[in-house]
Amino acid sequence: MHRTLEITVPPAVTESLGAELTTLEEVIGLTLQRGGSLKPVGDVLTVHVLNTGADEVLRRVRAAVPDKAALSVVTAEATSFISPNDHHLVRDDRDEAIWEEMESGLRHQGRITVNYLLLMALGGIIATVGLVSEPVPQAVAFVASAIIAPGFDPMTTVALGVVLRRGPLVRRGFTSALAGYAVLIGAAALTMWAMVAAGEADAALLATNKEVQHLAHPMLMELAVAGAGALAGVVMLAAFRRSFQAGPLIAMAFIPAAALIGAAPVVGRFDLALEGLERFGADWGFILALGIPFLWLKQRFLHRRPPLV
Repeated sequence: MHRTLEITVPPAVTESLGAELTTLEEVIGLTLQRGGSLKPVGDVLTVHVLNTGADEVLRRVRAAVPDKAALSVVTAEATSFISPNDHHLVRDDRDEAIWEEMESGLRHQGRITVNYLLLMALGGIIATVGLVSEPVPQAVAFVASAIIAPGFDPMTTVALGVVLRRGPLVRRGFTSALAGYAVLIGAAALTMWAMVAAGEADAALLATNKEVQHLAHPMLMELAVAGAGALAGVVMLAAFRRSFQAGPLIAMAFIPAAALIGAAPVVGRFDLALEGLERFGADWGFILALGIPFLWLKQRFLHRRPPLV
């Protein structure tokens, strides 16, 4: 998808900035409303721009408005640009998210709210049931828990914050991950306790489950799938393909591994809890170890600018 940027700037810079943006071939359309914004007060430039030119537009806007408090930008997706004159440019546009969109999406998905914590808890409940289930219902439970629990975004926020050198973003990611997974692990422990009390689970059923053994003792091919899934998830965020992100979440095992951390001690298997923690750490390590270099390369060779705020 292409971009529509609604930019509010002080009237003093409107003329020069408008002239600069007009010269960019990636800018397909440019509309000016003088005095169009009441908050903040200023002129409004509506820029229809290809993804290939979005960063350059924002670079020029930032340079034109030294006081960032006087600047406001709203981004949106444009479904299509129909411009016969520029069709060759539109046809060759690329799939990229700008830093501000990535951060906004991660912040929305990983903010510590009642909804976020409830979804983490529900994901933990479903994954725990899967730990002691037969293969087919187990696969359903693991896939469902990976999609339901929004556990991928917090650590990706950490990777993005490291690359952009933004301490508050790193702290927000860690805090969100700790809160979310504490709730998930607690829900897993309560679920296992309830199943044991009902006579539907015990230590032997958990320890002999084949998938639990795979979680506790992953083979190289399983780690390869998790590593590829971790990198795929970061690539999809950077490529503005969030609607396809279920695939990477299913490929990784951090939700069932976190559920094992909470469930195993309930039946006295602290060794399995430790092995679940190791697998959990490995999957998160893939996100950091592969995501940080990938995002750094994006910054170094593609975006080449800090976020506006």
